[in-house]
Amino acid sequence: MIVDLEPTDPHWNTALPVLRELRPHLTRELLDQVIAEGAPQGLRFTAVLEDGQCVAIAGWRVIANTSAIRKLYIDDLCTSGATRSRGHGSTLLNALIARARELDCRLVDLDSGVQRHEAHRFYLRERMDIVSHHFSRRV
Repeated sequence: MIVDLEPTDPHWNTALPVLRELRPHLTRELLDQVIAEGAPQGLRFTAVLEDGQCVAIAGWRVIANTSAIRKLYIDDLCTSGATRSRGHGSTLLNALIARARELDCRLVDLDSGVQRHEAHRFYLRERMDIVSHHFSRRV
């Protein structure tokens, strides 16, 4: 079952541990802070539930910019290590692609750390292309 998680959704009890597999620094307090600031910017979370437990989660938003005009940007996409390779990541990504179409987006976009080789194999298998280098500088 695919669900959109509201900030007070009880499924966060099982969703946060899955999200922490990708973002280990994330506490409930930091998540609440990110949601409070990110929700007005369009941040949403969608999860795949199996037997009431979160097995995959994605944070995403719609962004308008000059390169894509309108895109669905995935901030986070994580499948529980205990349930990986069962199709949950593909189910979630395909749901987000369908959502992008519904929202008149021209593309689905995400960044992935250079060290995440298994994730890169997954994205390529899901017919995503490597289209840019992402640069960052701490301030």
